[in-house]
Amino acid sequence: MVSKITRNLEKLDKPVYLIGRVIHGFGRGSSQLGFPTANLAIRWDAKDTDLSALTEEEREILRFAESAPTGIYAAWARVCDGPDDAVHKVAMSVGWNPTFTDVKQKTIECWLLHEFDQDFYDATLKVIVVAYVRDEAKFNSLDELIAEIRADGDFCSAALSLDGVVTEGEDSLAKYQMDAFFFHESTSSLEEEYKSGNR
Repeated sequence: MVSKITRNLEKLDKPVYLIGRVIHGFGRGSSQLGFPTANLAIRWDAKDTDLSALTEEEREILRFAESAPTGIYAAWARVCDGPDDAVHKVAMSVGWNPTFTDVKQKTIECWLLHEFDQDFYDATLKVIVVAYVRDEAKFNSLDELIAEIRADGDFCSAALSLDGVVTEGEDSLAKYQMDAFFFHESTSSLEEEYKSGNR
């Protein structure tokens, strides 16, 4: 099936750095669609309360979920305490999954473009979101949705490669695969640098 969706690589002005826990989603990714995704925990329960009760990581995910335009993003991610702790390419969905009618809150779903031997629920996922790819869309059938998700994965994989859509060099999105954020035990000082624009 030929993709009907236009995809463009729009680099973010500043990459977004997220650290979150992987939770159970609707179970559609692997069972219905064939694309297992890692759903990040979003503290929607604390949205209208005192956010000081949240960790800095939880606040950052909530801020991103509230403010980020819905759609597909290219990203890098590492499962810090899971079966495979390498840094992998990601096609990430942020939004309402409009093809389905049972989604009541925005979700952040990371499709790590790698085959894992086992799941990693409750593991910590570090993500660097680097580019926007396309708007969220509603599809008329599961077959159409599956074809477009596969096309999203192919596009993001190429965009994050040195020899893909992005050219090698300082502006290459591939450089984020080796970002210190993924390998630093304590992230607090790094996050302050990211937010102050020093990175």
